Amino acid sequence: MRIVQSLFMFFVISCSLVSGLFLSLSHNRCIDFSPLEQYNPGKPTILLDDAGNEWARFQLDRRKPIAYHDMPKHLIHAFLAIEDRSFFEHHGISYKGVLRSLWVNIYYGRIVQGASTITQQLVKLLFTDSSRTFSRKIKDQIYALLVEQQFTKEQILETYLNHVFFGCGIYGVEAAAQRFWGVTASALSLDQAATLAGIVKNPGRYCPLLFPLSSKNRRDVVLAKMSEVGFISMQQKEDAQSQEMTLYTLEDHTIAPHAKEYIRQCLEATVGKKRVYTGGLTVQTTINRAIQKQAEKEFVKKVSQLKKKIDPDVDGALITLHVRTGEVKALVGGYDFKTSKFNRALQAKRQLGSVFKSIVFAAAVEKGIRFNEVEVDEPIEVPMSKNNIWRPRNYDQKFHGEMTLAYALSRSNNIVPIKICMRIGIQTVIDCAQRCQLEGPFYPFPSLALGCVDTTVQEAAAMFNLFANNGTWVQPYCIRWIKDEWGNKLYKQRPKSVRSISSQVSGQVVKVLGIGLDRVRKLFPQQWPDTQAISKTGTTNDSRTCWFVGSTPEYTTAVYIGCDDNRSMGQNTYPLHTAFPIWIGLHRSIVYKQKHFIVDPLLKELTIDEKTGALKDAKQSGAITIYV
Repeated sequence: MRIVQSLFMFFVISCSLVSGLFLSLSHNRCIDFSPLEQYNPGKPTILLDDAGNEWARFQLDRRKPIAYHDMPKHLIHAFLAIEDRSFFEHHGISYKGVLRSLWVNIYYGRIVQGASTITQQLVKLLFTDSSRTFSRKIKDQIYALLVEQQFTKEQILETYLNHVFFGCGIYGVEAAAQRFWGVTASALSLDQAATLAGIVKNPGRYCPLLFPLSSKNRRDVVLAKMSEVGFISMQQKEDAQSQEMTLYTLEDHTIAPHAKEYIRQCLEATVGKKRVYTGGLTVQTTINRAIQKQAEKEFVKKVSQLKKKIDPDVDGALITLHVRTGEVKALVGGYDFKTSKFNRALQAKRQLGSVFKSIVFAAAVEKGIRFNEVEVDEPIEVPMSKNNIWRPRNYDQKFHGEMTLAYALSRSNNIVPIKICMRIGIQTVIDCAQRCQLEGPFYPFPSLALGCVDTTVQEAAAMFNLFANNGTWVQPYCIRWIKDEWGNKLYKQRPKSVRSISSQVSGQVVKVLGIGLDRVRKLFPQQWPDTQAISKTGTTNDSRTCWFVGSTPEYTTAVYIGCDDNRSMGQNTYPLHTAFPIWIGLHRSIVYKQKHFIVDPLLKELTIDEKTGALKDAKQSGAITIYV
């Protein structure tokens, strides 16, 4: 019964093929064969760094055509042996192949073998689709006959070998030869040619970049077929099969993969997906190649060390902004883009921790409080609900008595900012945070003073950057402009800026934020960048997140270290040993044009005792200098 059904199916297909053939031959002028005569993949989109040099591109595929007469004979023979040994004898359809596959399929009771010729495969690549329907197969056969009428065998084979897919975005034998072995297709060895011929049956299974062992085994099958049909001798087959599967190691020059992916998404939303890959666009980005490469180097180095020391799977992110413009100069979205494309610099929201204290003290200064005022660091109890009392502690579990607000901020004390927050009103702090463009949500509890608010790394960097920028918040951005292939400007960034706090307020906060960093500078005198700098660390409960956000007069960099599942990284895990080394390693490599923060001329220096606030000589122990 199965045999009768299969024979009837073959009869129906044959009748349909004949009738369709006559119909198509009478209208063959309506069939457009231009894809076979010429191939235009479009022009790639080029990404430029801030110096105008290409650093990345978006293109549809890798495809480099090669002429038939430049292809070595053993390359052609390899494809003929495994794909279509009677290619030069048939007229587009191999009737022997049809009968042979029909018999095999009847034997197994299902489709286990096809009968497509190279011409039919080319037709499927250029004119039809991969659907497994009778109508599509009939269409393939009709088109194959028409193609054979209009083009020579050499033209058909050349076009096929320049279009066939080899996996990993690689099309055509020339591109495959260069990617797999670093040679042109004309220089392919016998075993390499057989490898290419073996891939096309199933690129997802036989691509040597992904499955070298499977690719090698498939190569040996092709070589055996070549020997069987007389294209090579038995000795040539054995010599080729003895060759190891050695691939060309392509040096990966890709930088900023997370930034590239983010820019791709922005472009697709702006100009459309097709235009991104074929429209020949030029995109002027803000990425600085030197800063980006150094950021990646320092980040990977430190996170690699942390992964060996800390049990959880540690990761993180980094972003560097230009202080005045908000241009993103470097973006590291994670440890390994190939493993995880999740962009932790833009997508991960983590508690800001003590970095938020800069907002608390800025709000206090706006209310007329000065950094030489004294507050007491002491045990306090804060009612949170009817039966819940909050008893906050400092990170060292100690209380240090009287201290100036400058000392409290520079030492990241916890008790004093809580007191300040309650003194000026929690809503006052929230209002200031919103003016500084933090999204929140903000919960009106005293714990807000310690940074119980979630932000992204980019949001944290932009917030902290406003202190270096005299109180003006600038929106971070990666793309300056987009031009089409003719040079017409399609898009131009119009940076957004907001005056968040006055220059006098920001100046006072900047001066104190520099005190804490100067203390760290004494611990690492040989490693420090040749410029003024300010910073704030942040650590959340149980060391779930470590922050280090620091600014020079030109650049602000925020570094976040933590686990994707927000688990604890263990006791005694602090920013000074996790995030800070990345920041300092990056910023000491930068050559600075501007080395001093701009100070509001109305501000005056005042040297005080860090604990009592009393006036003091700058050379005396415990003396610090603030602005008032």
